[in-house]
Amino acid sequence: MMKIHREGKSTLMVILTLLIVINVLLNRLFDLPAVLILALVIVSILFFLFIISFFRNPDRTTDINADLIIAPADGKVVVIEEVVEEEFFKSPRKQVSIFMSPANVHVNRNPISGKVKYVKHHQGKYLVAWHPKSSIENERTTAVIGNEHFELLIRQIAGILARRIVNYMKENDTVRQGEEFGFIKFGSRVDLLLPLEAEVIVQLNQYVRGGETVIARMKTTKDE
Repeated sequence: MMKIHREGKSTLMVILTLLIVINVLLNRLFDLPAVLILALVIVSILFFLFIISFFRNPDRTTDINADLIIAPADGKVVVIEEVVEEEFFKSPRKQVSIFMSPANVHVNRNPISGKVKYVKHHQGKYLVAWHPKSSIENERTTAVIGNEHFELLIRQIAGILARRIVNYMKENDTVRQGEEFGFIKFGSRVDLLLPLEAEVIVQLNQYVRGGETVIARMKTTKDE
């Protein structure tokens, strides 16, 4: 049975109510023939099922490993590059960006275990998620998680469709790798800003699964 994320329950109830009202009103106002009524009902059901798919919340199994950085979202890797991160670290970092299409699972998961060092929401624009400036100009939420070996930054970015970013993290929270930390309604993009010494495992255009796919590997002090 498909699990529905808590963020979708109220939205689904509103949409279901609207579809029922629209179907009833169109039938009563225009006295539609049976074939059109059937077609309208079928289209409404298909549309509702499509919306349900936005809010699915599948179970994922994460093998906890302090050396590995796990994908925070489902989607396609669209950026792997070195950048200067200006908001928190103010130093060069390796950036890996994952584009979440409307068809992807929209649950966001912790890439590592550790302590939340920083959380901030920024108002902004709604450029397409793959726009080069979306990371710094779009509405977004930034969080930093650190453990005894390193820190990384996660940035949830809104897009044209995604107008609601949810982040449950608070500063000083202790989080566990693979557990849910947020949700982006109707897809968009998640950036990871990693230490320069991180060995990126994924490749451009690769599809990843949140909570399961290894994004990068770190060499912790226990291996040195």
